[in-house]
Parts: sequence; structure tokens; C-alpha cells
Amino acid sequence: MKLLDCTLRDGGYYTNWDFDQQTVDTYLRAMEVLPVDIIEVGYRSVPKKEYVGKYFYCPVETLEHIKQMAPSKEIAIMFNEKEISPEDARNLLAPVENLVDLVRIAIKPDRFDEGMVLAQTIKDMGFQVAVNLMYMSKVIKDPAVMDKFHKMNGLVDFYNIVDSYGGLYPQDVKFLVDKVRSVLDEDITIGYHGHNNLELAFANAIKAVESGCTVVDASITGIGRGAGNLKTELFLTWMASKKGMEVDYDALSDVTSLFEKMKAEYGWGPELPYMVSGAGSLPQKDVMEWVTKRWYSMNSIIRALNNQKTGLEDNLQLPKLKNKEAYDIALLVAGGPTAVEHSEAVKKWIDQNKKSLFIIHVSSRNVKPYEHADVPQLYCLVGNEGRRLESIFENLNTVNGRCVLPPFPRKMGTYVPRAMKDAAFELDDVTFIPGYNDSHTAIALQSIINFKAQHVYAVGFDGYSGEVIGEKEKALLAENEMLLSEFKKQYKPVHSLTPTSYSNLVSDSVYSHITNNLTFEQFEQH
Repeated sequence: MKLLDCTLRDGGYYTNWDFDQQTVDTYLRAMEVLPVDIIEVGYRSVPKKEYVGKYFYCPVETLEHIKQMAPSKEIAIMFNEKEISPEDARNLLAPVENLVDLVRIAIKPDRFDEGMVLAQTIKDMGFQVAVNLMYMSKVIKDPAVMDKFHKMNGLVDFYNIVDSYGGLYPQDVKFLVDKVRSVLDEDITIGYHGHNNLELAFANAIKAVESGCTVVDASITGIGRGAGNLKTELFLTWMASKKGMEVDYDALSDVTSLFEKMKAEYGWGPELPYMVSGAGSLPQKDVMEWVTKRWYSMNSIIRALNNQKTGLEDNLQLPKLKNKEAYDIALLVAGGPTAVEHSEAVKKWIDQNKKSLFIIHVSSRNVKPYEHADVPQLYCLVGNEGRRLESIFENLNTVNGRCVLPPFPRKMGTYVPRAMKDAAFELDDVTFIPGYNDSHTAIALQSIINFKAQHVYAVGFDGYSGEVIGEKEKALLAENEMLLSEFKKQYKPVHSLTPTSYSNLVSDSVYSHITNNLTFEQFEQH
């Protein structure tokens, strides 16, 4: 029975394969004294055009340090088969032949044959080879996949059942172990790598061991893609209790406490959307993006997952947003506190310019102070905004304005409050920048382009100057800066009437506009 810990490799999906050195050293010291047999420390990879960290590439000096810190352990790395050719493998492995003991290959079922070619290359170089065949909850009864297993005989050292979607149940694990054991040579070690979407990683690991698996994968606090993995500390505790394994709980506690702090920041674990994706054997990549980087309601995420499962593009197509009248001025109302703090001044400015102005609410957070403004209003319904509108207004039938939604089809599906269905419209396209159809700011800016506003103002785009912010806020800030910059280049600059830290907004003051009770035209002339 062997335990493989894949904390640094699988945990990199949350940290972009960057871990501070103190954390890594604490982790390696713990691994050295704990009954962990193999440490999977990351990938060896060909260059990518975007930034990914140290443990995605595992430079030689990094592997040397790991080997020095944990000399008694076998060291494993992983290849993504779809990204690594046999020639790449030779180039990547030649410098580390004395530093790496095991090379694991992540293989999609439809690329099984290509995976065997890569496995042969690695085996010929003298490394132990493990095949991690993914998506097993999807292909468990697919004979086109199962009938190829015999090709691993005489070639690989390990075969790992990978529950990529976290959708296997204990009876499925037993079925798979029995199936592969009946096909594979006895000298091939069978392992199990389980994700925890349905909180079955522990139960499935026990069933895997009972059924004949002799390697189990785990990670500290379960850190790993999406819902994460079996927890190393849980499996070690079980092994100590049931198998008499000696565990240094001081070392285990030291490293677990470090990763618990990281978990508070990154938030891995079996949340509701991961449970639904696991139950339906649906990919976790999108779910991870929706949960960690955007503000979507649970209903939106579940609707999107159900659409994926049924092959439905979207559940509702709407009329296209068209501008019936010309407006010279657009006012963006974003979600920052200054849109409320300065709302009386802003409303006075609106009243001065109401003949030529419309409001577009980037989010619903600050709609209430402006509900009685006597100008046309648009509400961007992206993500959870429809539900938020319902929670803000007691009676949506009295709300002045129209809703604008991203172009059809919408990945998250469509939710429009019942009372506003006749006032809901969608954009044809987001033309000023591709790939941001689910961004509140992009939808608002595109609406302004469609309405051909000649002057664009904003309130509530505060930014986060001087604040300690999390990963979501950092991502939103960077995205908004980029969108505002692109809008300025292609269309026109946006002037902020309230305080802002956005570098791509022109700083202005609502008070300079209202002091002399001037319309926009009069102010410009003055």
C-alpha cells in the first residue's frame, strides 16, 4: 500500500503553480517524516504564452532542492499528454533523469493510443511510467475505451483510475478495479485518484484499497482542481487507526495549518456547483472559473450546468436592444459606494441634463438612489443581477427602464424577473472587444456604443485604492481597466464624476458641473 501526495501539482490549479518557499519547505519536511511514499511535485511542460509558476515547469534546481529536502521519497512529475510530443518528452526528461523517479501521463480516453506512444518513449528512457486515464465516470461502461486497456501490458508500471469529475460511487470504483485487474498484467500497480465533488473521495479510496488498489492519491487539505481531492491528513489518520501506520501528527499539523490558511483565500472544496457537476460528470474548468472569479448566483451556475448536460445553448432568446431616440450623454452607474455617497449631487446633474441623457446601471447594487430619476434607464442583467433587482425593489412593475442582457446564447442561461420580461432585450454582439460577453462592464459599454452617446460619464467606479482586496476583486479591477482602455481607444474616454482610482477614467467632479446650475452644453461652453 502506497500513498502518493499531489499537493503541489494539483494545488497549482488554485495558486497558478506558485507556492512561497517557506510553505514548500514546511511541506517537504512533513512529507519526509510522514508515511507518504511518492510526492508528485508538479508538471514538466513546454513553454506557454501566459504566466504559470515554478511548479508547472519544475526547473532542475527546483527538483534538486526537493530531492535534498525529501531524500527518502520517490519524486513524480506529470505530463499533459495532449501538450507533450515524444520529442518534447525526451527534451524535458533528459536533464532530470537522476531527480525524477516516476512520470505520470494524464490521458484523455479518446487519445489513448497517442498516450501509449508517449508512454513508450518515457519507458525507453528508463523512467517508471504511470497512466492516469481521465473521465472514468463518463466512460465506465464504454467498451471502446475498456477494450484498449490490454495495450498497457508490458509497457506501464502504474495504471490510475482518475475520477476527474468526482462522479464515481464506491460500487463504480469496485467495478473498475475488478475490470482493469482482469485485463492488466499482475506487475502493473493499480492506483486511484479521486475528486471530492460528492464528498465521496474518502469512501471511494477505502473501497479502492479493499478492491485491490495499492496506490492512493491525496493532497494536504484536499487542495486540487475544482472541488479538490482526498485529504492526505484524513487518509493518514485512517491508516493509523485501521492499519497501525505511525504518523507524526506534529508535522502533519504544521503543514495542514498552512494550507488551511490558503484555503480561506482560494476556497477549494465541495461547494454546491461542484456537487452538481460531479453528479452529472460535467467538466470542472468552467465551474472553477464561475465560482472563483465571477459573481454568479448558484441558480445561474446550476442552470448553466444543466444546459451543458442537456446540450441546450440557452433557455431564452430575447428581442434585440434598439435605440429609439438619440441621447448625447450616457451615465454609467457602477457598484462603488461613491455612487450612493454623492447621489444627491449626481441626481441634480441628471436633472440638469435630462433632455439628452440616459442611465445604464452596470450592476444593480446602486439602483435604488436613482429609481425616480426622470430619464431612461437600462439595467445590465449579467450573472445574478435579475435576482438582485427583485431583492432591491418591492414592486418591479413600477420600475422605470429596460433590461439589457448579453448576446444569445448565454453560457449561464437566462434569468429575467417576471415583472420585467416585456422590458428585457439582448445585445446583438459585443463588438469593441471579443470574449467578454459575461462582463457587466462590457455589456454596459457596448450598450453605450449602440446608443451612439457622444459623452460618457460614470459614478461608482471607485476601484480599491488603499484597500486589502482578494483575488476576485483584483481580477475585476484588472478586467475593468482593460475594458475601459479598449473603449477609450475605439470609441471615447469615460469621465468619472465621483472619486476613482481607475487609471483609464478621466477624473472629473460632479460638483464642478452643478455649482452654477449649468447644463452639459453650457458647462462645455463655459
